[in-house]
Order: sequence, then C-alpha cells, then structure tokens
Amino acid sequence: MKTLRVFGFSLAITVAALAFGYWHGGLTALFLLGVLAVLEISLSFDNAIINAAVLKRMSSFWRTMFLTIGILIAVFGMRLLFPLLIVWVTAGLDPVRAMVLALHPPPNGAMEFPDGSPSYEKLIMAAHPQIAAFGGLFLLMLFLEFVFRDREIKWLKWVEAPFARIGRLGQVPVVVAVVVLVVVGTQLTHSVEERAAVLTAGLVGLVTFLFVDGLSRTFRPADIAGGQPGFVPASGRAGLTLFLYLEVLDASFSFDGVTGAFAITSDPIIIALGLGVVGAVFVRSLTIYLVRQETLDRYVFLEHGAHWAIGALALIMLLSIDPRLEVPEVVTASVGMLVIGAALGWSMLRNRRAARAVPAGEEPTQDSISARSS
Repeated sequence: MKTLRVFGFSLAITVAALAFGYWHGGLTALFLLGVLAVLEISLSFDNAIINAAVLKRMSSFWRTMFLTIGILIAVFGMRLLFPLLIVWVTAGLDPVRAMVLALHPPPNGAMEFPDGSPSYEKLIMAAHPQIAAFGGLFLLMLFLEFVFRDREIKWLKWVEAPFARIGRLGQVPVVVAVVVLVVVGTQLTHSVEERAAVLTAGLVGLVTFLFVDGLSRTFRPADIAGGQPGFVPASGRAGLTLFLYLEVLDASFSFDGVTGAFAITSDPIIIALGLGVVGAVFVRSLTIYLVRQETLDRYVFLEHGAHWAIGALALIMLLSIDPRLEVPEVVTASVGMLVIGAALGWSMLRNRRAARAVPAGEEPTQDSISARSS
C-alpha cells in the first residue's frame, strides 16, 4: 500500500497522458509516448538517486514544492518550452512561430519545407552542440566534485582513493573540466563558429554549476549532513537553494532526453507528454520512494554508482558534439543502468558480509554495518 501511495499519482497521470495522447494522434502517438517514457525513466534513474540524496536534507515543505511546482517546471519548462527557447535563441525564431512549425512539420518527414526553409526538427538538431556542451559540462562538474572529494565510504577504492588525494590540491574539478572543454571544443567541432558556440555554452554550463553549487553551500546549515546527530532539514533560504539546485540538475539531465527524443518524433506535444508528464513524474515518485525507504542509507554505494553513471553520461553528451561520435540512446541508458546495478549489487554484498560478522544474538544496525565495512 505504501508503494501504491507513492506511485499512485504517477499512475493516474500516466493514464491521463495516454488518453490525451491517443486523442491527439491515435495509436501511433500512444506507441511513441511509451517509447519516450521508457527513454526518460531509463536515462534519469541516476537522476532520481542524486535527487534523493538532496531531497532527504530538505524540509517537508520543500519536498512538497519539488513534487508540485517542480513537476510543472519539469514538464512545461524543460520538456515543452525549453526546445522552443532553443530554436528562438539559435535560429531567431520566436516561440509561437516555433510551436507552429513543430505542430505542422514538412510532409513525409522531410527536414525542410518545399520553399527551402528548415523544419523545427532541423533547427533543434542544429542547436545540439551547444546543448550538449552546456549539459555535459554541468554534469561533468557534478561528477568531478563528487569523485575528487574525500569520503569515509568508498566504492571503487582503487580509483576513488587516489582521486580524493589529488582533490586536496583544491579547484581540481574546475581545472579538469576546463581542460576537457578545451579538448572537446577544439577537436570535435568543424568550424570557427561552431567552436565558439561550443566553448561559450560549455563555459556557461560550468559557471552555472559553480553558481548554484556555491549558493547551496552558502545557505546549507552546518548540520545538514543528513542522518547525522543534530540534523535539521533545510528550510527557508537553504530549502529554496536546494530546490533550485534540483531544478537545474533536472534540467541538465533532461538535455539528452529532449534532444534524443527528436530521433523518435518532432511533435512537441508528444515529447512533453512522454518525457515530462509520464517520465519526469515517475522519476519524482521514484525519488520520494528512495527517500522514504532510506534506500541510500541501506545501500551506500548507490550514490557512488549514480555519480559514475553521471560521469559516463557527461562524456557521452560531450562526444555527441561530433555527429560521428553520437551514441544511441539505448546504449546511454544501458550504461547508466549497468553501473547503478553494479553499485546496488556491491552494496548488498557489503551488507551481507557485515551481517555475518555480527555476533550471535546481536541485532545488526546500519551503524554496525558501516563500522564493520569501513
């Protein structure tokens, strides 16, 4: 029953979205909705884990805001308005005209109209290098900030321990991210204009992460480590900052899904319904489920696995700047799921070993498991 309460809203929204999709485009639209929803959920599973790690620090008010206002931003902001804004910024086409283009594509799936003007899908694809650079750098910084920070519990110790020692030098994530951006911008672009656009978008992604992460650190209470003695859920400005952090994070995770969706359909209504109404809502329900079940506390390597999956996703996004290196969405989703699955398996094995080490008659606790496994 508890699980049904968590996912009940998502199921109701899914039924409504499928009904509207069928009314909008018949069985074809229904099939596309299912494909896009699976794509979004599989690509965003690591997003749900990271969201849960942040959400458990927030007060009940800001958790509610994440599930209400946050969903509206995810659905209408990132999955409907964002592609229209991309066309506006990159092609100088206002959102209303872009919506008209999207709803009335050229016949026979052509990329241009009979008069030679580009289709909505072609305009979005032309903006892909900037989108990939911005989202890739933001997610890369999220991964680097995690892997270069020393932590009591380590998953891949042979990698994470040396990285943590290097991270003591300070500002290592920024240095690595800038080097990666320079290499990507100079080696994967094919014109001066594209190089400038990619480098600019990447720098904006880097600055956006530093700004949001800096705000999060500034307003975060000293005892907000989560689950520690004296822990106080973030409220007020701290809760608002973490809420904004989650929204920017969700936006970055949605870049690959939004752009990848155009390989399936260019209909913005279907994209918004499949990625947003069905996919994004399910990801949020999954986040709440992880928080309520204290999954990250019981399976301590899950957060590590999610960050390594994010690192792989960031690399794939940056490589996709060159169309010759673009990785199919099914491969992208599979990499993330495999890494997170491995982290879950390692966590379960760790818990079993620690449980066997508990003396007979003693009840194993999470603290005793952590102590025996560290």
